[in-house]
Amino acid sequence: MTDAKPLNGLYHFAYPCRDAEETRHFYEDILGLPLVNCMLSERVPSTGEETPYVHFFFEMKNGSYIAFFDLGGDDMPEPSPNTPDWVQHFAIETDSVENVEAMRKRLAEHGVETTPMVDHGFVRSVYFFDPNGLRLEIGARTEEPGFLEKAASEAHDTLKIWNARKRAATSG
Repeated sequence: MTDAKPLNGLYHFAYPCRDAEETRHFYEDILGLPLVNCMLSERVPSTGEETPYVHFFFEMKNGSYIAFFDLGGDDMPEPSPNTPDWVQHFAIETDSVENVEAMRKRLAEHGVETTPMVDHGFVRSVYFFDPNGLRLEIGARTEEPGFLEKAASEAHDTLKIWNARKRAATSG
C-alpha cells in the first residue's frame, strides 16, 4: 500500500446554478468575490458527454475558489432529500467578527435573510442561502490558544463515542 501524500487545501468547490448572471451578481457584487475564470464548453472533459455548459470561478483571498456550473436550463438545484438543509453548507472565513457583522448588514441591505450571529465557541458566524439554494456560512475564528490542539487530541475518542452510540441506536 502506498503512503498517502499530503493534500494542500481546497482548490475549488463546484455547485450547480440556475442562472449564471444571477449567481455572478450575488458572489461578485454582493459578497465581493471577483469572477476570475469562465469556461464555455460543449463537452464534459471527465466523461466525454456532449453537454453545453459554462463553468465559472470566484476567487477568495487565500487563492481558493467557489465555482458554479450553469447547464443551460432554468432549474433550481434540488437539495438532498434525506439531509436537513442546515447540514450541507459552504463556510467562508473572514478576518474578524466585525467583518462577519458588516457582511450580515450588507446582505440585509440586499434583501438576503441571514441568521443572527451564532457563537460556536471557536468561531462566530452567520448563515444564509445563495440564489441557488446553497447554504453559506461566513465566519471568523475566535478560538482560545490551545483549543485546536485539544480538539485534535480528543477527535478520535469523540468519534469512537459517536460510532458506538450510533451502532446502539441502529441495532435496535
